[in-house]
Amino acid sequence: MIHVVAIVTAKSGARAALLEAFQANVPAVRGEAGCIEYGAAIDAEGIGSFASPVGPDTFVVIEKWDSPAALAAHARAPHMAAYRAQTKDLVANAAIHVFSPV
Repeated sequence: MIHVVAIVTAKSGARAALLEAFQANVPAVRGEAGCIEYGAAIDAEGIGSFASPVGPDTFVVIEKWDSPAALAAHARAPHMAAYRAQTKDLVANAAIHVFSPV
């Protein structure tokens, strides 16, 4: 299994539009072979001072794939190319972290 945590920061004030485009693409991603989990998350409210918020322009994508090959196929999927083209002017930064479970 492969875990992915992508931290996506929208240009100022564009997070809602970026999340709308992301959510529209979710069904296609979840339908991919090898996709176990794929979804966005934003800062939770009222958790306490131990939490480190990502901020109002940022969301995190939490993914699980059954293999590195499935993740590689996801990156090449036509709907992902379309999503990247659609959202390129909304994204300020994206950091994709890929992990293996221990």
